[in-house]
Amino acid sequence: MQTRHFLQLIAMSALWGASFPLLRIASPALGPWVVAATRCILASIVLALLMHTLRGRWPPRQAWPRLALLSMLSVVMPFVLYNWAALVIPSGYSAVLNATVPLFGVMGAALAGEEKLTRIRLLGCGIGFAGVALLVQLGPVAVTPRVLLAALACIAASASYGFGAILMKRATMAYSPLPASAVVHVAGALILLPGGIAAPSANLTPGAVAAVTVLGTFTSGFMYWISMRLMREIPASATTSAAFMIPLFGVTWGGLFLGEPVTASMLPGCILVLSATALITGFNPFRAAPPEP
Repeated sequence: MQTRHFLQLIAMSALWGASFPLLRIASPALGPWVVAATRCILASIVLALLMHTLRGRWPPRQAWPRLALLSMLSVVMPFVLYNWAALVIPSGYSAVLNATVPLFGVMGAALAGEEKLTRIRLLGCGIGFAGVALLVQLGPVAVTPRVLLAALACIAASASYGFGAILMKRATMAYSPLPASAVVHVAGALILLPGGIAAPSANLTPGAVAAVTVLGTFTSGFMYWISMRLMREIPASATTSAAFMIPLFGVTWGGLFLGEPVTASMLPGCILVLSATALITGFNPFRAAPPEP
């Protein structure tokens, strides 16, 4: 992996790390279905405007069913599940459970026969979990059936992301990333809209509206396109390894902007998380880049 790819993974993690605190603001006020549908609608608008500006062309009709399936795995299911979990458990718990995405991504790529399940990658997954455990010092939460269901919802969302990354990788090989991203979110909006309309009345607080706007325009629309562009150049499992760094940035943003304590475990946790990402992606800063063809 080239240095620019590794830096892009870090940048994506930094933005996605803000998603979980934003969900804790938006979901209680607007509801899981409204937040999910609004994210897709806003992302569709942003991506459509980008397509118009860059003069992109929509994929052919026969491609839409395949991209709709990708939307189910990488947008619809994770959005609804994480939104509901945000009503029950702290954002840190969701961020930690999201760190299981690379494991599912590695497993999915191996099952699909697209990547090898090497010992190095499995070691990277284990080190990543250890680093996340050091980074996020979570307070005690009573284990109730509702909390357990929320945790299972996060794991199911992570599995959906991880396995969906395989279809995402295939989509980047068949279609241009920007049009494919737009179709994915348009399909997601159409799927989620009935649930959003049927949901109870939303409480349109300024904080919730601002949070869902950021979620829809940046972390959903723009960053999905960037992740698809990156996935054209690196393996799917490498792209999903960004999930290991999301809790790292969650702690950082909390300390900088919310005054949350930064624990002594942060430095070794950061080292473990970055090491895990390097192991899964194959990134080596000391190895010379291959010559350009």
